[in-house]
Amino acid sequence: MISIAILGFGNVGHHLYRAFRKRPVKVLQVFSPSLKVSEEAGTQFINDVSQLEKADIYIVAIKDNAIPSFTDSLPFENRLVVHTSGTSALNSISEKQRRGVFYPLQTFSKEAEVNWKTIPICIESEHKEDLPLLQELGNILSENVVEISTEKRQELHLGAVWVNNFSNHLFHLAEDFLKEAHVDFNLLRPLIMETARKLEAMSPSEAQTGPAKRHDTQTMEAHLKLLKDPKHKEIYKLLSKSIQSKF
Repeated sequence: MISIAILGFGNVGHHLYRAFRKRPVKVLQVFSPSLKVSEEAGTQFINDVSQLEKADIYIVAIKDNAIPSFTDSLPFENRLVVHTSGTSALNSISEKQRRGVFYPLQTFSKEAEVNWKTIPICIESEHKEDLPLLQELGNILSENVVEISTEKRQELHLGAVWVNNFSNHLFHLAEDFLKEAHVDFNLLRPLIMETARKLEAMSPSEAQTGPAKRHDTQTMEAHLKLLKDPKHKEIYKLLSKSIQSKF
């Protein structure tokens, strides 16, 4: 059985812990400076890296800019240490360790459940001999484990920002607008779900609809008059022009 330690207990670390403890993986320890020292179902929760025990894999799930200094502070050398970042390079991990990446391509919130079987897990290792272990660990969680280079993972992460972070921000803007207009945002939920569902059967280009695609200037001008915030007007114009440039 693979033994792991999870270093960091934010959204990603929290989900990894919950997922691995239900599967044939030995979660030896979970580290975070804010944790109280305790034990749960055979897993130690610690707040001092000096308490780390030997594990097959150390999974670092912390902020990207903290990875270099944190991994350099680990009280051991030549062990398999992987990060979960979409953008940080493989070599952001201290050169004292055997470096790797275990990046689950999904959005994580502590209160939201995810289906691990469908989540792509992107792996990379500095040493070829470490790759099979990362593949095995990934297969325990997901049916889609992919070996991918740092460069391609960074490009993939940018794509993820487009489809997830930016789209969710637009949902947020729509919610704020409708709240101010005293219209129930929940009326848009079936549309949001259908927008995503269509992409299972067609490309985004094929799925595009709306006034910008139709070059319906009259409707777009009416929308702009409804928007009070100049920044929102600019976003609407920019996105409309981008859509029109494709059709």
